[in-house]
Amino acid sequence: MSGKLYVVATPIGNLADFSFRAVEVLKQVDLIAAEDTRHVKMLLQHYGINRPLISLHQHNEDKASQGLVDKIREGQSIALVSDAGTPLLSDPGLPLVKLAKQEGMEVSPIPGACALIAALSASGLPITRFTFEGFPPRTSSARKNFFQDKLKDATTWAFYESSHRIQAALEDMLEIFPAAHEVCVAREITKLHETIVRDQLARVAELVKTDENMRKGEFVVIVAGHEAEDEGDGLSDEQLRILKLLLKECSIKTAVALAVEITGQRKKLLYQAALEMQDASHKKD
Repeated sequence: MSGKLYVVATPIGNLADFSFRAVEVLKQVDLIAAEDTRHVKMLLQHYGINRPLISLHQHNEDKASQGLVDKIREGQSIALVSDAGTPLLSDPGLPLVKLAKQEGMEVSPIPGACALIAALSASGLPITRFTFEGFPPRTSSARKNFFQDKLKDATTWAFYESSHRIQAALEDMLEIFPAAHEVCVAREITKLHETIVRDQLARVAELVKTDENMRKGEFVVIVAGHEAEDEGDGLSDEQLRILKLLLKECSIKTAVALAVEITGQRKKLLYQAALEMQDASHKKD
């Protein structure tokens, strides 16, 4: 095992998801580089692993990676682990792996749990081809731009989200995507309160908004790829008729909200059409 870097996947919730090989590797390496040494200690204690630990997180990995590569060059074996799941997937580790590869060192993956792959496998959406987008932007305006760029993506795609932003993220998506667009939200995968919901975007967003438990934990959101029938470049005659009737009795905001619920069309398209109808009506007056 001398002079080698191991990239070791750790459990994402259930400690029983740790592989025999991963345990043996961690028992034999000279050093374990961990995102949070306090968190990893619990896993190591559970499996009776007693090896030296060093912190490698997003704030120090550029500087610390060179020192770790020097140790590998001296013949030491090092294991890279994250708090949960497979390192480098929205977790630290890229500078270390990249530098080790540049130095011609052997980098060996020890596969295991990954929230992305676990969620995809249980989503029921097509996953022969998919893209992973990491975490979306933190601000609402940036998220909407991000979703706008993904609107016509023909393949299934997925992103991670935190409990603090999951409701806002789905509401921002609803501003861009049709209400009936199919999504899957998976939370707390492999843990006691694991929940995987696949439904129309509007229904999933409402569930997250009204159920406090659906705003707890770590999330994977999987979005079905765009299909021609999923949305059009404009509104159908029937959708325009419904919107026009609603505008006679309701404010723009209420009419658009009801039209979204009735037609399943994107709020953005309906709102723009409502403004145009209102403008045309004022000109006639």
